[in-house]
Amino acid sequence: MSLSRTSVSRTPLSRPLLTRPRRLAFAALSVLPLLALTACGSGTADAQAGATGQVDAPAAEAGGPLDLSDVCPATVVMQQDWQPEAEHGAMYSLVGPDLTVDTDTKSVTGSLVAQGVDTGVDVEVRPGGPNVNFQPVPSLMYLDDSILLGAVTTDAQITALADNPVVTVASMLTTSPQIVMWDPESHDGAETIKEAAADGDPVVSSGDVFPRLLAAQGIIDDAQIDLSYEGTPQRFVSDPAVLQQGFATAEPYIYENEIPQWGKPVGYQLLADVGYSVYPEALAVRADKVEENADCLAKLVPVMQQAQIDYLDDPQATNELIVDLVDQYQTGWTYSLGVADFSVQAQKDLDLVVDDPASGVFGRIDPDRMTEIVDTFAPILVDAGQIESPDIEPESLYTNEFTDDTISMGS
Repeated sequence: MSLSRTSVSRTPLSRPLLTRPRRLAFAALSVLPLLALTACGSGTADAQAGATGQVDAPAAEAGGPLDLSDVCPATVVMQQDWQPEAEHGAMYSLVGPDLTVDTDTKSVTGSLVAQGVDTGVDVEVRPGGPNVNFQPVPSLMYLDDSILLGAVTTDAQITALADNPVVTVASMLTTSPQIVMWDPESHDGAETIKEAAADGDPVVSSGDVFPRLLAAQGIIDDAQIDLSYEGTPQRFVSDPAVLQQGFATAEPYIYENEIPQWGKPVGYQLLADVGYSVYPEALAVRADKVEENADCLAKLVPVMQQAQIDYLDDPQATNELIVDLVDQYQTGWTYSLGVADFSVQAQKDLDLVVDDPASGVFGRIDPDRMTEIVDTFAPILVDAGQIESPDIEPESLYTNEFTDDTISMGS
C-alpha cells in the first residue's frame, strides 16, 4: 500500500471526521457557491456551457494529433486515487463545457477538450477514496476494464504488481508533495525532519512505508514510529511536540488559514528530500491493455502531458470546477478554492511539476530513477509484508513509448 493520506472535513476539532487512508487533505471550513449546475432527480447534474471556462470548442482537425475519435474509446475513462483536488488538475481540465455530474456514482463526464479543440471523444473522470470503498486504483482497473488511465504512485504500483500489474505511461507530478510537518516553536526552529525528530518525539502517520524509509536512514528511531494517525488535527493541535504526515500542497495553508485552533505556520520537509523518490499519481494503464490501446495512447499521452502544463498556466476555471465537484459529491469531505490555489502555487514554487531532469521532456520516466525506486522500496515493502520478493524488473513498470519528446514546460 502506498503512503497513506487521510481526509477530514474542516469542522470543529470536537466533531468526528472522515478518515482517508491514501492521502491527507483537510476540507474547507466554508464551501464556495456552486457553479452553474442544477441537480436532476436521477442523481445527475447538468452544467451550463462555459462552466469549465471553455466556450464551445471547434472540432479537432480530422486525423490530426488532437483527433482521438478514430483511435480512442468513445468515452475515455480516467480513475483518480482520491477526491477532486488541484493535484489532479490535468484530468479535470479536459472536461468540456457540456459536462454532466453524476452525484450517485460521483463522476463527471463531458467532451474531451484539449488545447481549445474538441477531440471527438468524451472523457469521464472518477474520484477514488470513499467513492470506491478505498480500493487501490490498480484493483479498480482490473475490476472495470473500461478504465483506460489510472493515477498510480510507484510504491502502490509495486505493491499491486503480482495481482494487478499496471504500466506507467507518463508522469504528471514529478516529485511527491508528501511531507513530515512539525511546530517550529516546539522544535527550536528545526528546518529538517532529522532536526525536528532529534529529541525522540513521535512521528505520527497512518502507514508505515515512509516511517520505515526514515528509520532505515537513521533519521528517526523505530521507537518514534507511531501509526495512530486518523486524519484529524486534534493531536497535532493539542500536542505540538509530535511530528505528523501531510502534503506540501495542503497542510501548510490549511493549518495556518483554516484551522483556527492552530492559525500559524508549520515547519515541514518534503519526503522527496530524504529518499521518497516515487512518481506520485503517475498515469498508468493495465499491463494487458497497453498493446491494444497503443494507437490511442500515442495521441492521448501527449494530450495529458500538455494538459498538465496548460492547467498550471491557467488553473482558475478548473479549480472552480474541482471545488464544485467536491461539494456536489457530498462525501463528507470539502475542499476550498484557497487550498486549490495554494496547491497550484506550491506545485510551481517547490518544483513538484517540472520537466524530467534527465531528458528535459515533461512527463517522461527516467530509467535510472525507476531503478532507484525499486531498489529503495521493494525491500521496504517486503519487510512490511506487502510483497513477497524484492526481485522486480524496473523496466516492467513503465514505458516512454507514448510520450512526446517535444513537450516541455519551457517550450
